[in-house]
Amino acid sequence: MRRTGAIATWTSAALLLLTACGGAPGDADSTSGPVKVGVLTSLSGTAAAHYADTESGVKARFAAYKAAGGKCAARGFDVVMADDQSTPQGALTGAQRLVQQENVYAVLPVSTYFYGAGQYAGTQAGGTPFLGGAFDGGEQWFDPEYDNLFPAMSGTDYDRAATTLGAYWKKLGGTKVAVVAYNTPSSAKAAEGAALSAEHAGLGRGYVNERVPFGSADVGPIVLGIKKSGADVLYAPVIPETGFALATGLRRAGVRMKSVLLATGYGADLLKSPPTLKVAQGVGFMTSYAPVETGTKATTAWSAALKQYARSASGIPSFSQAVGWISADLLLHGLEKAGCAASREQLMAALRTDRSWTAGGLFPEPADFAHKGTYSVGGPGDCTFVSVLKGAKFVPDPAASPACGEQIAGVKVGVR
Repeated sequence: MRRTGAIATWTSAALLLLTACGGAPGDADSTSGPVKVGVLTSLSGTAAAHYADTESGVKARFAAYKAAGGKCAARGFDVVMADDQSTPQGALTGAQRLVQQENVYAVLPVSTYFYGAGQYAGTQAGGTPFLGGAFDGGEQWFDPEYDNLFPAMSGTDYDRAATTLGAYWKKLGGTKVAVVAYNTPSSAKAAEGAALSAEHAGLGRGYVNERVPFGSADVGPIVLGIKKSGADVLYAPVIPETGFALATGLRRAGVRMKSVLLATGYGADLLKSPPTLKVAQGVGFMTSYAPVETGTKATTAWSAALKQYARSASGIPSFSQAVGWISADLLLHGLEKAGCAASREQLMAALRTDRSWTAGGLFPEPADFAHKGTYSVGGPGDCTFVSVLKGAKFVPDPAASPACGEQIAGVKVGVR
C-alpha cells in the first residue's frame, strides 16, 4: 500500500506545478562526450555536515576509474551537484533541476530526504536513471512501476523486518531491546523493524521512542526510560551526535549495555576528534559495505584510492563518501554492461536483469535489481557489518563480519 498523508499531499501539489515544464531534453542521451552526472545531497540545512563528503566520494570513484583505464573512462564524467536543503521539498526541487534544467544522464541521490522527490523521480523523470543510497525510507525504491530507480546501497524496504539484528544481539547475550529513532520515515521504521527482529529472536521489547526530533541531543528522559525498561541492547538509527549522547548518558546512569548500535558514524571523521573518541568507546557502527579494517583485496584498494583521489589521510570513508563512491560505481557498472555509448534506457535495461554487481567486492552478496523489495537491514542479502570503536580504531565485530539474515514472513513494520 502506498504511503498517504502530508508527504503525498505536498508532493502531488508540487508535481502539478512541474508538469508544464516537461521532461529532460533528449540531448542528455548523447553518446559522445562526457557523461553528465547529477548528485543530489544535503549542501545546506541541518544534515549538511553529515553529507559534506558526498561529492569527493563520487569524484574519487570516477578518478580511480580513469586511472585504472576503465572500459568507459575515455568518455569522461562531469558532476553537477544539487542541494536538497535538508528537506523533502528541497529534494524535489533539486531533483527537478538536475533532470529538467541540467539535463543529466543519471542522478545519484545521496540524501535522507530523497523520499520527497520519489514520486517525481519515478513518474515524470521516469526516463532518467536514479542510482543511489536508498536509505531515505521512500517507497519509490520498491515500487514495481518505478523501474528507473536502482538502490546502490542500503536498499532498505522499511515496511519489512529481517532476522539479522535479532540474531546478532542474541549471539551477544542480549535479552531486551531498546530502540530510539527520529520522527522521519527511514529512522522510525528502521527502529521498529529492529525491535520486531529482536522479538523474533526471543528478546523482549524494552524502551521504544520513534518520535525524537531530528538532531536532538536532549536524551536525559530517554536514558532514564531505557534504564527503567531493563534493556541491555540499544539500536539507534540517528546521527552520531545523538547516538553518542545516548551512550554517554547510559554510562553515567550506570547502565551496562551488551550492545549500543548506531546506523551511521563509521568513518575517518570520528577518529579525528579526541572528545568524540572518548564518548564513542564500545559503540558499534553498521555498514552495508565491508569496512576497510577487514583488510580484503577490495577494501585495501578502496582505501588506497580514497587516499589518492579524495585526499583522505586515513583511507577510511565517511558515510556520505562511501555512498557517493558506491553510487558512482553502480553507474560505471551499468555503462560497462550496456555499452559505453548506451542510452539511458539501454543502461536501465542492462541493470534490471543484472545480478553481478557487488560494488567491486565491497558487498557480501550481489545486488538483484530484478526483484524489488528483497533488501532489508543493510544491503544485499539482508546483511550488515558492525565495527566497534576500541581506542582509536574501528574493530570489525566477528559476530557481524557480516551478519546476515532473511526477511520475517508475514511481518509488516508500523511506527508506534
